[in-house]
Amino acid sequence: MTQQHDQNQTLFERARHVIPGGVNSPVRAFKAVGGTPRFIKRAQGAYFWDANDQKYIDYIGSWGPMILGHGHPAVVEAVQKAVLDGFSFGAPTEREVELAEAILARVPSMDMVRLVSSGTEAAMSAIRLARGATGRNKLIKFEGCYHGHADALLVKAGSGLATFGNPTSAGVPPEVVQHTLVLEYNHVAQLEEAFALHGKDIACLMIEPIAGNMNFVRASVPFMKRCRELCTEHGTLLVFDEVMTGFRVALGGAQSVYARALPGFEPDMTVLGKVIGGGMPLAAFGAKRAVMEHLAPLGAVYQAGTLSGNPVATACGLATLQQISQPGFYDDLSRKTSQLVAGLQAAADAQGLPFCGDSEGGMFGFFLMSELPQNYPKVMTTNGARFNQLFHGLLDRGVYIAPALYEAGFVSAAHSDADIEQTIVAATEVFRLLGSA
Repeated sequence: MTQQHDQNQTLFERARHVIPGGVNSPVRAFKAVGGTPRFIKRAQGAYFWDANDQKYIDYIGSWGPMILGHGHPAVVEAVQKAVLDGFSFGAPTEREVELAEAILARVPSMDMVRLVSSGTEAAMSAIRLARGATGRNKLIKFEGCYHGHADALLVKAGSGLATFGNPTSAGVPPEVVQHTLVLEYNHVAQLEEAFALHGKDIACLMIEPIAGNMNFVRASVPFMKRCRELCTEHGTLLVFDEVMTGFRVALGGAQSVYARALPGFEPDMTVLGKVIGGGMPLAAFGAKRAVMEHLAPLGAVYQAGTLSGNPVATACGLATLQQISQPGFYDDLSRKTSQLVAGLQAAADAQGLPFCGDSEGGMFGFFLMSELPQNYPKVMTTNGARFNQLFHGLLDRGVYIAPALYEAGFVSAAHSDADIEQTIVAATEVFRLLGSA
């Protein structure tokens, strides 16, 4: 056993005595891929180092927020300056207003935005607001889309479209999810049937426009068009969960990507996180003024948070938004991400291994199958054992991708062409081994 494994294993054993599973978020435990999780000591640019100072090219980027890479000088300076003024006040600050203005300027589907501390909190609050604004209780979500761990969203499909969901987590009573209808992603006919059965009772339809928790799966343009049409027809609020895609796939988020194919397209409400906090705990939800004015203290829908609009987190987020708004930023980010996916494809093709990938902006995903899946059941048919071999093969060669088959990956502005090439070389070596096995 090497010293590298000794150090990470020692920390993991310590952690398991005091933290359930040894981690504070389940995927970090490496349970899906096996082996010992890496405990990270520090990070800079496109890299981080584990407990034994082993360097890795980082393609998780804190699961999306680190779009500039780790330790960007302008962001560090903004945070350091904010810290000197105070960690938290429990009172409003000018920077909260500046960040809200910056978000709204880049996502024109919203007139107002409320800052919170996590994506789960933002999604949960958005649903409560949708219910309060419409006076309805039911909601639609899609299998394979993740919107945080609020009780009403930890749900799997029921036995048919006339029934609602069943809990997927212990501790969630069935009555809590009785109003949640779970549909198949990209299934237009099923969507239409759901609205035909329940349309007058549906408060909102919540969707990841590009799902990042069944790896990387896009909502098709016809499917998204029908979502918009049916929501408009039935008075249902279309809620885009852009916690992952917001400012990650484009400056205007995934909704701006769909607007290219569907002129005038926009959701009724947007949930944001990750990039808008620059790596600190910060998220948001927003909509048109008529919807947002249902929130307390203006309206009857209650939502509050001690650390909402935290002055250090808003400084980090504002500095990040300023940097990603520079001309050409997304062109270069997209180029590098596309280059990575194309290189992985070529490496797999050379060994005759099934592989397909996709990307948008700085977000990417790949599957060990010949065609891109369009829904969760198809995603589940990919080769999990082969992915685990690929994951560990890359890890052994200093490349850190998501330690789970069903998670998207992220490229940052700090990744160099040399980093991309090094990753492709490492993948080529691993694919060669897999191809000869």
